[in-house]
Amino acid sequence: MNRYYDVIVLGRSLGALAAAALLARRDFQVLVLGQGQKPASYRFEGKTLKRRTFTLLSGYSPAWTRILHELAQSPSFRRHVAPLDPLFAVLTRERRVQLPPSLDQFSREVDREFPEVRQLVDELYATFASVNAAADTAFERDAVWPPGSFWERLETNRLSSTLPFVAGDGARDLLGKFPAGHPYRELVTLPAQFASDLAVPGDQMPPFALARLHGAWTRGVLGLADGEDELEQFLVRRIQAHGGLCRLDEKATELVVRRGAVVGVLADGEDEPFGTANVLCDQMGEMLAELSGGDGITKTARQDWPHVTATSGRFVVSLLVRTAGVPDPLPAESFLIPTAAARRDPRRPVVHLQRVDVKADPDAEKTPSCTLLVAETIMPTRGPVTLLEARDAVLTTVREHLPFIDEHLMVVDSPNDGLPLYEYVNGVRKEIDRIHLTEGTAGPEPMRWQWTVDPPGYAGLSGEPIRGPIPGTYLVGSTVLPGLGQEGELLAAWGATRVITRQDRTRQKMRRQMWSRIETS
Repeated sequence: MNRYYDVIVLGRSLGALAAAALLARRDFQVLVLGQGQKPASYRFEGKTLKRRTFTLLSGYSPAWTRILHELAQSPSFRRHVAPLDPLFAVLTRERRVQLPPSLDQFSREVDREFPEVRQLVDELYATFASVNAAADTAFERDAVWPPGSFWERLETNRLSSTLPFVAGDGARDLLGKFPAGHPYRELVTLPAQFASDLAVPGDQMPPFALARLHGAWTRGVLGLADGEDELEQFLVRRIQAHGGLCRLDEKATELVVRRGAVVGVLADGEDEPFGTANVLCDQMGEMLAELSGGDGITKTARQDWPHVTATSGRFVVSLLVRTAGVPDPLPAESFLIPTAAARRDPRRPVVHLQRVDVKADPDAEKTPSCTLLVAETIMPTRGPVTLLEARDAVLTTVREHLPFIDEHLMVVDSPNDGLPLYEYVNGVRKEIDRIHLTEGTAGPEPMRWQWTVDPPGYAGLSGEPIRGPIPGTYLVGSTVLPGLGQEGELLAAWGATRVITRQDRTRQKMRRQMWSRIETS
């Protein structure tokens, strides 16, 4: 065996890095392997493009607040973020609706755009406030979501019984009083659909998940200057500060299993495996089974493992444009709805559009002011639009709402379709083969998936369990609590770290005595 680590973490997602930071803080020896996952950003000739969108919707979540408190980083993190104003906008051909953080301004916006449903909107948000208050109370407790053992189920069931639309009234339609086809329905469901990791339309989402995810958008959205990259660097620094090792460019090629439990991980390029008793992974349990060659999978996992399938993905297109071609009122977060028709055209999809400020390149002369637009659409894996058609479909919707954008395009690219990058010089499109992108790949990169769970998991929100199919393995990715999106990853990370910590009585006692849990602001 090579060097021994108490915990080896596979992946670089929010859940994986948050779990690694907590475990390192609790004095576990931690090694993080990126598992072949790419950073959020990549560059082309000094220009920054994005592989995926990122919105910090969990900034006010009790799960994230608890993690920051244990890391003693609450004041430090506040210096990294700034609240968005407006929170987001929904754009159609008929309306431009912005949701401001101020309640008075929001009321005026509703009076101006939707006076006919003002009372229904007030009732809806009163319900959302009640649901989210109950969820905050439940999620700030030290519990495992979803539970695994008998005592975990006893504890978590007691908390989940206090959650509306979970205990016994989960079939309620929160939007049932709104007229069929009313535009306010999409204003509620679209942000939740793009925030969720469940592959269900917004109007079919479990009511608790709909209330929680829409509430994440409307209670306040925090912006990071460098987006996901900045949050990743923040967590990596915490891991390293407590003695952890991050090798994000490396991946595990094999799990070593002996006597039915994991004992080591062989990394790519290493002759000897690293020893460990715990492996955390932010991907599917099936991947752990593949890495072990099928060894060590428990009988229970073989018989009862939930069926989680990737049925839709997030297709992303980066558009670098001259700032003169972007309307000044366009906020950081928008949802673009194509013109309504008798039947929605899949080649004109709904698009989640992010506006990212691009820092000026000090080495470039006479470079025009640029803005990066990151467009994302949810694309079914078996839909009428293929990967090769998806880029044009997204651009069609963007052009409908930004009709002059073609005159200001500089770069258009998607890492998900494998097509060449489009560079525009004097209005003429030039295609750059992907083999020339030093920070990209020659072929298409996988999308971030949304999952279908059969049968539905705990409280209709969960998918795979935290404990993996092999003893000593744990899951902290989007497949654990897909119904809660980003917050689900944080809850899974906290649950996995709790299970591992309780196996070590010495570190469990140390955690209870940690003075740094008391912070000053």
